[in-house]
Amino acid sequence: MTDTPYVPPKVWTWNKENGGQFASINRPIAGPTHDKELPVGRHPFQLYSLATPNGVKVTVMLEELLALGHKGAEYDAWLIKIGNGDQFGSGFVDINPNSKIPALMDRSGPEPIRVFESGSILLYLAEKFGAFLPKDIKSRTEAMSWLFWQMGSAPYLGGGFGHFYAYAPSKIEYAIDRFAMETKRQLDVLDRRLADNEYLAGNEYTIADMAVWPWYGALAKGLVYGAGEFLSVQDYKHVQRWTDQIAKRPAVKRGRMVNRVSGDPASQLHERHDASDFETRTQDKIGEPAAS
Repeated sequence: MTDTPYVPPKVWTWNKENGGQFASINRPIAGPTHDKELPVGRHPFQLYSLATPNGVKVTVMLEELLALGHKGAEYDAWLIKIGNGDQFGSGFVDINPNSKIPALMDRSGPEPIRVFESGSILLYLAEKFGAFLPKDIKSRTEAMSWLFWQMGSAPYLGGGFGHFYAYAPSKIEYAIDRFAMETKRQLDVLDRRLADNEYLAGNEYTIADMAVWPWYGALAKGLVYGAGEFLSVQDYKHVQRWTDQIAKRPAVKRGRMVNRVSGDPASQLHERHDASDFETRTQDKIGEPAAS
């Protein structure tokens, strides 16, 4: 490091050696880096994902739909190893030109439909099955507002605070302070809402909760970035209550396991192709090494 202030050049150029933990998969251009077809299973929905917070949103939604008896929501979940650059394969880019997980193909109709961006996938599934999105306009709008709140806010948590606190090649006080302040403000927004409401849209569990919980629930329990103590997450009592309440749901427990490649081997189901996989195909049972 140098004490010389950084002065941006007139024209930015890509320095491949700079970028921290994820430098190998970050680049300033889109499009595929290699040809690779995606596998296709036997179910109506084909999900290509990883159990990051954005990936967990969708697997929770699919498991919740199945728990309600929507057999048409059966799915195959294929593991996309983003550390290996799987998201830049030609087949994946055909589904999501933005090369981010999750990506979904609906093959239930005469012509496959691609759906990308986690919020869009949640909304697509909610409308397709008529579930987890209120019917009355006031509650529906409230749910949609919180869904879009998450889509707009979480980048400040993940790409902002998480990156500079946990992943950046050097600690930058200004950046950490800036995004810690914003992250705590967001937690306070949630805490105030949940002080008077069981769920984000009111008394009904919706796709808004499914979108927000994987990000802010994990943060509230100190499961991401090693930042629980730093952010005093225990102070957000209503977020804690809501987090615990959702975590107890059986479908949430299952959804969190799908495409997971870290933690307790019993909690890792690298690929999901049948409901029985939760009992027979977790990593503690099949004994395969964890995927990277």
